[in-house]
Amino acid sequence: MNPVQSVVESRTWTDSGLRVASRAADHGLLWFAVGTAAFAVGGRTRRAGVRGVLALAGASALTNAVLKPVFPRRRPPPEHVAPGRRPRRTPTSSSFPSGHAASAAAFVTGVALESPAAAALLAPVGAAVAYSRVHIGVHWPTDVLAGAAIGAAVAVGTRRWWAVRADEPATLGGVVSAPALPDGSGLLILVNPGSGDADEDPSDRLRRLFPAATLLRADPDGDVGAQLEAAVERSAPRALGVCGGDGTVVTAVGVALCHDLALAVFPGGTLNHFARDVGVEDLESTRDAVTAGTAVRVDVGEVRRDGNPATIFVNTASLGGYPDAVRLRERWEPRLGKWPAAAAAMGRVLARARPIAAEVDGTPTSIWMLFVGNGRYAPSDQVPLSRPDLNEGTLDVRYLRADRRHSRARLLWATLTGTLSASPTYAHTDATAVTVRLRSEPVSLATDGEVIGRGREFRFTSRPAALRLYRRRA
Repeated sequence: MNPVQSVVESRTWTDSGLRVASRAADHGLLWFAVGTAAFAVGGRTRRAGVRGVLALAGASALTNAVLKPVFPRRRPPPEHVAPGRRPRRTPTSSSFPSGHAASAAAFVTGVALESPAAAALLAPVGAAVAYSRVHIGVHWPTDVLAGAAIGAAVAVGTRRWWAVRADEPATLGGVVSAPALPDGSGLLILVNPGSGDADEDPSDRLRRLFPAATLLRADPDGDVGAQLEAAVERSAPRALGVCGGDGTVVTAVGVALCHDLALAVFPGGTLNHFARDVGVEDLESTRDAVTAGTAVRVDVGEVRRDGNPATIFVNTASLGGYPDAVRLRERWEPRLGKWPAAAAAMGRVLARARPIAAEVDGTPTSIWMLFVGNGRYAPSDQVPLSRPDLNEGTLDVRYLRADRRHSRARLLWATLTGTLSASPTYAHTDATAVTVRLRSEPVSLATDGEVIGRGREFRFTSRPAALRLYRRRA
């Protein structure tokens, strides 16, 4: 019998499968392919794929560029492995630690941090890749165990500079009474069809949910707030509803506060930050709350600019380059993911920014940008991702200081290394109110992502439990 034929015939399905798994994971190609597919899915799955790829890159660099040269080890002798298991070519680099095991563990662990369900599907594949390196005879078992431990540690370490976003809604205020409107009679709903998917108008779904409600379709070329005020004067509703993005929602919040009306939020925008944070996930959940008349109290923020009437914000208000950073982040987020897009946007804006001479609550300083959140944001020392609560009457105040030597470079370094909280260029505090006076020319103020004007004096205040919000009982 031909020796080659004998080797092939002695190879089992397990041998062939593990050889294929090992080869597919060469240079991380298998995991890059999975990460690309996850990125295309979007949402939490996209975040999982991006974190997995970043963890893989870090683990691969550590094992191949640092640990293998430092800890040289011979590969297992070929005669220790059956001929049918052997790879076509045996690697010549150090056996310790296993780069394949490190990459597999890093990717799967990174995915698990964002999406445990997706990681459960990938874990058997990762285990097969790691074990395959022993099975085909190119690593000792200890090489694989060490590689897997290193990869998992690198993935967990990504949390230090890129926090895992909590998908749990914020803690809200106490339960309050609100009109129960099962068919929508007495409910005026402001609809902005241009807020979300251009191919999906929510008006028909809302009419089916509330056949007796009055629907007001916003004219985006006009003053949406004035349109809603006029509709309230005409119809004297018992409650307000709003379907659109954050800009449309904050308009409705202002009118609801002015007329002491409970508000029903129907998520219909592209990002829906406020709806997500208060736990309003879909139209049906809000329908159930309006039908039952269940509502809670929610904090809102307001800002007065140069003595002008107060402007309401439900998410954030900001000065300096922060609005530009947010716009760039949202433009790049679909391609890069939120944290990489936020880091890239921050770098771009800081590179072009000019220091702003200011006084923050009477303390002279110089800042690059200032962020004021309605409610406490988390994490406190990284890019704000979520809000744990909206019921404490708190403003989350953060600003980047420009009055420190090499402040821009130090800010970027602190952001990338997860040491922002210890950096003297970063200031963060919780407050019920904060006053910012500029000692330079006026700058733009943005609330909930929209620039509303320029000014030199800004008074930010929390309005605790100001809004009655329809929300289904947990």
